[in-house]
Amino acid sequence: MSDIVDLGVRFAADFPFFARHCLKVKTKTNAIIPFVLNVAQQYIHARIEEQRARTGRVRAIILKARQEGASTYIEGRYYWRVVVGSGIEAVIIAHEQLASDNLYAMARRYHEHMPDQLKRPLERSNAKELRIGDCLYRVLTAGTQSVGRSLTLTLLHASEFAVWPMAAEHMSGLVQAVPDAPGTEIIIESTAKGIGTTFHKMWQAAVAGTSEYTPIFVPWFWMPEYAKEPPPDFQMSADELEALNLHGLTPAQVYWRRNKINSELDGDEARFMEEYPATPDEAFRAAKRDVFIQPNSVLKARRYLVPDESEAPLIVAMDPARFGPDSSAFAWRRGRLASKFVRKSKWDTMALAGLAVNIIKADSPAAFFIDVIGLGAGVYDRLIELGYSGKVIAVNGAENATEDERYHNKRAECWGRMKEWLNSGAVQIPDSDALAQDLLRPGFKYDSRGRVLLESKDDIRAKGDPSPDLGDALAMTFAEFVATPAPGSMYGGAVTVGDRTAGY
Repeated sequence: MSDIVDLGVRFAADFPFFARHCLKVKTKTNAIIPFVLNVAQQYIHARIEEQRARTGRVRAIILKARQEGASTYIEGRYYWRVVVGSGIEAVIIAHEQLASDNLYAMARRYHEHMPDQLKRPLERSNAKELRIGDCLYRVLTAGTQSVGRSLTLTLLHASEFAVWPMAAEHMSGLVQAVPDAPGTEIIIESTAKGIGTTFHKMWQAAVAGTSEYTPIFVPWFWMPEYAKEPPPDFQMSADELEALNLHGLTPAQVYWRRNKINSELDGDEARFMEEYPATPDEAFRAAKRDVFIQPNSVLKARRYLVPDESEAPLIVAMDPARFGPDSSAFAWRRGRLASKFVRKSKWDTMALAGLAVNIIKADSPAAFFIDVIGLGAGVYDRLIELGYSGKVIAVNGAENATEDERYHNKRAECWGRMKEWLNSGAVQIPDSDALAQDLLRPGFKYDSRGRVLLESKDDIRAKGDPSPDLGDALAMTFAEFVATPAPGSMYGGAVTVGDRTAGY
């Protein structure tokens, strides 16, 4: 008897164990087999359970490649919660009717193949609803009318949320239907489907840490079936070799990728990156052809380890903001190493000046750059008043660039120098999704003189995106050349800027 009790306790507490012994799934060949979590599902489960253990509830947003099993995992998880729980109301909302039908069929399959000794009788069953005891499992379809607003939910799954019609309106009502209480779960999942969507904005907020959602990304190459043995004469292109080295792919994965692009996606590599992303940045930026900095440059810098930059001059830059949607951002860089970033929200002039003083005293940078447009002018004036004119340098992004023939203004020049630095492939930045998002956010075009014109912060915000504060701070470390340890080193030869000896 104790063994049976122990087994029941484990079924109630351990979803992967429950799934393996109690749930059945259909394969692509229509075979019915036990539900054993694949590598993507195991990762999603671990991240979700970590949040649940830490906070008592789940708020997760999943960015995925196609057919990795995220929906299968979530439907199984919610069916498990309904079967072992009491008073649970689970709602799954798909983007279209066919998807709703498929998700409901999955839930019916779970119930029909449950072991007889564990199967709880259905109190009610109709086209899209299972009532098991005092628990309810319901599948709905997002449309042009409000959905789920009148419900009180325990569990909510928003499937392929990026392509929901009226996504923002639906979500604002649905989140109100889920109490802010222990045991509740909201899981949003989707492929990317471009930038500027509600899903994209929610993902950005999760990565930046400004929402309660945990961001979970699953790259395509984790799936073992996404590989195809290449023929003996298989030769990789330069882009394929770069993908292999960046992501640690095998030749079989590269060959599968090539076949997928050529046979199913009409040769459109950008579409592959959106539907089968290797990184979150790749997923969202694939369709943005005018992005100034390319995702691979950022990815290389996140993975590269600079041996030693202790002899390079320390440069700190500050991009101030006050009481609006933007944050004040600070960046630290020594030569090839961008080592540290700090973001502060809603700090006034005096508080930012005080923080700048502490940084100057503690770190003794060779130069401390400040953006003096707007709030920064007051911070700069205060630091000069305190006697830091030898360290603090004003940067006005609207002024003419030093390389006036290449860049529309100083801000574009700073970003252009940073882009060249990133493109060298031998620089290091923190492995941070929030930083990567900011670096990849601005687009660009050319002005009437053929100079680079970077997308303005106002234009970025007008699209619903946040300001690239961390990216602006790092770019500002390239505003002027700062003294080199030795002429002719990798930082560049000595030059003079005003009365300042400088170099990279």
